[in-house]
Formats: sequence, structure tokens, C-alpha cells
Amino acid sequence: MPENGVLLMNVGTPDEPTVPAIKRYLREFLLDPDVINIPAIFRHLLVRGIILNTRPRKIAPLYASIWMDEGSPLNVYSQRLSHALNDSLDGIVCQIGMRYGNPSIHSGLQKLKEMGVTNVLLAPLFPQFAQATTESCLKEAYLQLSKMNWNPTSLELGHFSSDPSFIEPLAESIRTHLEDDSHLLFSYHGLPLSHIRRVKRLGKPNYVEHCQMTSSLVVESLGLSEDQWSMSYQSRLGPVKWLTPSTSQMVKKLAEEGKKKLIIASPAFIVDGLETLEELDIGIRECFNEHGGEKMTVVKCLNDNQDWIKGLESMIMKVFEKARN
Repeated sequence: MPENGVLLMNVGTPDEPTVPAIKRYLREFLLDPDVINIPAIFRHLLVRGIILNTRPRKIAPLYASIWMDEGSPLNVYSQRLSHALNDSLDGIVCQIGMRYGNPSIHSGLQKLKEMGVTNVLLAPLFPQFAQATTESCLKEAYLQLSKMNWNPTSLELGHFSSDPSFIEPLAESIRTHLEDDSHLLFSYHGLPLSHIRRVKRLGKPNYVEHCQMTSSLVVESLGLSEDQWSMSYQSRLGPVKWLTPSTSQMVKKLAEEGKKKLIIASPAFIVDGLETLEELDIGIRECFNEHGGEKMTVVKCLNDNQDWIKGLESMIMKVFEKARN
């Protein structure tokens, strides 16, 4: 039986591109206090009274436009990543656990338990730390371990925003798309400013600094000058103030400044999903074209890229080796 196991965690996805399935998913997602951090009564009023009555119908066609024969892209690519790691890691088994939706964190842990694993590495697949992603996944994993009355040795991968094992495959995935007259835009998942302030008060890692570090290291690897790249934040929801500039604002600005060729990379996302396949590759592409842009390339997420598999394998092995020493 394997001694070591890895739970690869991501945000999650609806089971189907239908209004009922999306409503179930969003209910679980948006009622998490780490996602919408307001008093519970107001959170329930906002989510159940407003968002769940409007947003599922709005985004169901968006999910349908990217759905694959095998299912949700985020789930499909996550499973491919897990299978590739299982093939490359000697004596270490991997399972997927989504924070919201299926396969759940509980089901992933249950499978590892049934395999006889005694050391579990909790691996949130978020390069840059955020309370709404990394911390929420870890909280749920520890909660499920407690409910299962299972006490394996628990390890954590931690954020890897500047780890060469992540930076190098990311830079190489971008390099093949660069042209002399192209502009590179790093589009990160946005966060409300209230999240940034809260995490700062608690003395936890700074998401914006992590994003800036990732961008700077990739730019250094690619040898780009200051005027050849930019940063922005996508995926806003609701009327609160979010990190700026937004990706749509930045793309419009770049196009109006005469940038004809745009490359967009999304380093906050390890596997492709709605945010990359629809929001960027369809919605933002339309915005760029409407404002005078001519050629836009969205770099695929690392998914099961072989260089990335080797990089992630290296990070995983380092954690287990450190725990042994």
C-alpha cells in the first residue's frame, strides 16, 4: 500500500452546464464566508435572494459554450493532471478534491484513506495565496479529516508564486507565442479590496505581491522590457471595489494605444476553465477586436504540460523529503 498521498485541490465546477447544476454549485461557493465575508444573515440574503435568482441563467450558456465531451474542462484537465502525476510519482498516489462541487475534498480524502495512505500532502493548486482559495481549501480539508476521524500526518504544499518549478514551465509556455511587436498581459483572478485589507490585517501572505512576483520572474526569464508587458485582474462579481486595473479596461487601453498583437497569460489558474476558455478567449477577445486589436492569443494553462508535471513532482517530493528529515 502507498505510504504517501497527495490531495490536489481546486475551486471546483458545476456537474453540468445547466441552470439547476450551476445554482447548486454557486450556492455552495458563494455561501462560504471566506468568499463573501459579510455577516451570515446578509450573505444569505444576497446569495439566496439575488445572485442565485439571476446569475445561473446568465452564465449557463457560457459554461455550455466551453463544455467538453468528457465534462467540465476544469474537471477534465484536473483529472489529466492527476493521472500524469500518478504516472510519474514513484510510490505516491494523487487524488482530486474540489472545494465546491464534485469530486469533493471529502471524496478525495476518502479514496486516499482507503488506499492505506498515512502521510497526506494537501496541495491547493493556487500559485498565489488568497484566503478565498488556498486557505478555504485547507480549512475544508482539515474539517473533513476531523469528520472522518482520520489522523494521517498532514503536510501542506504552500503557495509557489516564485518557485522555479512553476516559473520556468510558465515562461516556456508563453515564449513560443512571443513576437517582436506583441504585448504580454498577465491576467490574474481578481479579489475585492476588502479581502486584501482583511488578509493584510491578519498578517497573511499578500496576494498582489505574489502576482507581481510571478509576473516579474516570468518577464525576467523572457527578457522583456518594461513596455512589453502589463498586469490586470479579471472575474469581478458584484458592486464592491475590486483590484484594478480590470482585464477588460486594460485590454481596451492597450488596443486604443495601438497594440495590435496581444498575448494573455493567466498565471493564477493552473488548469483551464470558464475564466480562461470563455472569459478570456471569447469575451476579452471580442473586447480587444472591438477596440482595434488584430491578433490575440490566450496562452493555455499549464494543465498536464510535461515540464509542469516535472516541476510539480519536484515540489511534492521536496515536501515529503523535508518531512522525513
